[in-house]
Amino acid sequence: MVDAVRETERKYEAADDIEPPDMRVRGVGSVVDAGRQRLDAVYYDTADGRLAAAGITLRRRTGGSDDGWHLKFPVGPDVREEIRAPLAPEVPRELIALVRSRVREAPLVPVMELVSERRARGLRDAEGTPLAEVSVDHVRARRPSGAAGRPARWTEVEAELAADGRPKLLDRIEKRLLAAGLRRARAASKLERALAETAPEEAPSGSAPEPAAPAPGTAGACVLDYVREQVEALVALDPAVRRDVPDSVHRMRVATRRLRSCFRSVSPVLDRAVTDPLGEELRRLAAGLAQDRDREVLAERLSGRLAELPPALRLGPVADRLRAEDRARRGGSRTRAIEVLDDPHHLVLLRELDELLADPPLRPAAERPAPEVLARVLRRDVERLDARVGRALELPPGDERDRALHEARKAAKRARYAAEAARPALGRRAKRAARSLTSVQKLLGEHQDSVVARRALRELALRAHTAGEPSFTYGLLHAREAALAEGYERELPRLWRSVHGRLPG
Repeated sequence: MVDAVRETERKYEAADDIEPPDMRVRGVGSVVDAGRQRLDAVYYDTADGRLAAAGITLRRRTGGSDDGWHLKFPVGPDVREEIRAPLAPEVPRELIALVRSRVREAPLVPVMELVSERRARGLRDAEGTPLAEVSVDHVRARRPSGAAGRPARWTEVEAELAADGRPKLLDRIEKRLLAAGLRRARAASKLERALAETAPEEAPSGSAPEPAAPAPGTAGACVLDYVREQVEALVALDPAVRRDVPDSVHRMRVATRRLRSCFRSVSPVLDRAVTDPLGEELRRLAAGLAQDRDREVLAERLSGRLAELPPALRLGPVADRLRAEDRARRGGSRTRAIEVLDDPHHLVLLRELDELLADPPLRPAAERPAPEVLARVLRRDVERLDARVGRALELPPGDERDRALHEARKAAKRARYAAEAARPALGRRAKRAARSLTSVQKLLGEHQDSVVARRALRELALRAHTAGEPSFTYGLLHAREAALAEGYERELPRLWRSVHGRLPG
């Protein structure tokens, strides 16, 4: 069983004999002695420090009020998300799963032992409600027995907000501490400082030189920067998806699609003999994530349309059936998303993406100026979109046109991603193109959502009829969705003429 807390704190370097100044800053009614504690922590990581490189810490700590395992993810300046699990001899499986995308197959081993002698003071408001805690930590750090390195000692002051504390209080505390001669810690965590101060002398490396990176300003450099950003998103969002953080599935799916689209579009820069197999694995990942996101979109759309109807037109237990259908779909889609992340193929994909970034399969155009190459890539994707929109508009209304419009939507998304990838090279031109393409993608997306909604409403009506429930409301919602789809189809030619003139061509 794990739980999560949001931790907001700041650390300060201090002399060993530090005595913090009076902390009764504005808003603080009293300062109480919270006593002394000894905190013993063992930090875990891979042998090559993959968690530390990402600013993540995993420790087993005894002492204090929160004995147990703590996994901390950086959220923003001074803020980390802490996942807690009960004290146990080994790293809990739930925490291992949350760092799987970082550590891959590498074992988690002890990398640092820290002992902190802490004296804490609690800051409270006039009613006695806890606001923050300011503590002085005398820290001893050493590498595990048998590991190379030297021990280290230091003293730091830590100011941490209570659960409902306001960040401005930290500003006032900091002003008081800086005036007393302290300074903000250069390391973001005790582990970061410990790793630096206990590091052994580096031996000369005998490894082979790394492949030369593309020169700045070239198409290769621009494309690899974009790929690197999306790969990092895949890795960083993995624990968020496992914890069911809102919108995490959608954001991971977008990163997956951006990568796959990029590999298809930038064939003049990256060899498709290497990227096409990766694209197929990315397609598999996106498909596994799609069920959860598609369920979410469908549920929101149907419940929203139902809420628009007057009560007199809502015949039968429609809302209850919609909720029951969503719950049933949700259970299966969540399970499928986790299964995809746990599949060994996923770790292979992440490793191969790392290998691509370490030794990219560059083609001759990678050495050319980025604006020249990426403008041509964007023009090609816009031409593809133009052809698909034209074909869809030539077809009569019906299933075939629906499928053609869906293909146009995918082409609009690909062209938009190409514009986003080209933005560092093309600047405002790419930004304007991405904005214009987003409007086309949104319209086509609404049309596709209507197609999916009508399909779901037909199935719901049949199940309701079989159960002896009125099906009138489902038919009414279906008719409204059909009318909306017709409106989107009428709007598309005008929108495309308006947008097309502003796109590279």
